[in-house]
Amino acid sequence: MPNMDKYLTIDDLMKAARRRVPKMFFDYADSGSYTEGTYRANTTDFDQIKLRQRVAVNLEDRNLATTMLGQPVSMPVAIAPVGSTGMQSADGEIKAARAAEKFGIPFTLSTMAICSIEDVAENTSKPFWFQLYVMKDRPFVERLIDRAKAAKCPVLVLTMDLQILGQRHKDIRNGLKAPPPITPKFLFEIATKPAWALGMLGTQRRTFRNIQGHVTEATNLGTLSRWTATQFDLSLNWKDIGWIKKRFGGPVVVKGVLDPEDAKLAIENGADAIIVSNHGGRQLDSAPSSIRVLPEIVDAVGHKTEVLMDSGIRSGQDVLKALALGAKGTFVGRAMAFGLGAGGEAGVARALEIIRKETDTTMALMGERDIKNVGPHNIYSNELVRRQGY
Repeated sequence: MPNMDKYLTIDDLMKAARRRVPKMFFDYADSGSYTEGTYRANTTDFDQIKLRQRVAVNLEDRNLATTMLGQPVSMPVAIAPVGSTGMQSADGEIKAARAAEKFGIPFTLSTMAICSIEDVAENTSKPFWFQLYVMKDRPFVERLIDRAKAAKCPVLVLTMDLQILGQRHKDIRNGLKAPPPITPKFLFEIATKPAWALGMLGTQRRTFRNIQGHVTEATNLGTLSRWTATQFDLSLNWKDIGWIKKRFGGPVVVKGVLDPEDAKLAIENGADAIIVSNHGGRQLDSAPSSIRVLPEIVDAVGHKTEVLMDSGIRSGQDVLKALALGAKGTFVGRAMAFGLGAGGEAGVARALEIIRKETDTTMALMGERDIKNVGPHNIYSNELVRRQGY
């Protein structure tokens, strides 16, 4: 296991993951759709936001703890759902869930995970959140919700922005599949990634286990791939929140909101909270960054519900900027994936520790000692910031 202490930033972990993870799976995590303009904007737009420095303030007894969806968290960060996490590192979802559990923050398992709901439940001791894609096969979706309930998942995250898949050129060029096709090119690739290969040899979890064995039409890799490719529901609409919420019986959070009108519709149709998200820049290219639209969505529905956000969080400074602009919590996906690729469970723990330390130190330099007090007064309001719409 590599020494994790030498990694000081999420970017350090990303570079390590690039060295350790086969290209098709690293690129899956580090990519966006089409020109990747929105993917880049998710991070670069954070740079336009400047924090106010305050000094000569008592900074003893600082506190990062708060709540997300009523759940106590050690800091306002949760792990976002990321498909194929188990291809960044063997049993990746289990490793990430364990790291999150030890850290005291939520872990969200993707429908398109490599490890199943049951796999993660059997290998953790605290309930995790579950992210749902709505498929055309509604009986399968109902069974999936029931399995999440049986695993005592306290929150269901309903993703609304993937009725149709945005084209990701890197995935097409790499021939992305889980498990990967055993070609001479891939064999050469994994020969240079021996730790990854040994880990994969030691597990049976190499395909989409939330689906495989739970759909009669998906009996092998070929039929599973074909079934999945045709299953995302083009008819998904706001009224679907109702039956999903009734079936689940707990809080349903709508993910994929970028427009104030959609935020209002989500709440009107029963969403218990929303996640401002552009799917990490992986869907509509040329859409605005999540941080750019966050303030107007908070203005529209923040008085009615909890507004969370993802896409672009790479540091504790980013977390604080999101909170200052009205978010009640944030999600990290790529930071987790890079940590996982760099060092498995220890790498995810290191990513979370980097974000925690940056959040604590930056909050102190802003003159705050309780995360719950961070707000618009912590943003440096100059002409550049106003021009950018923050």
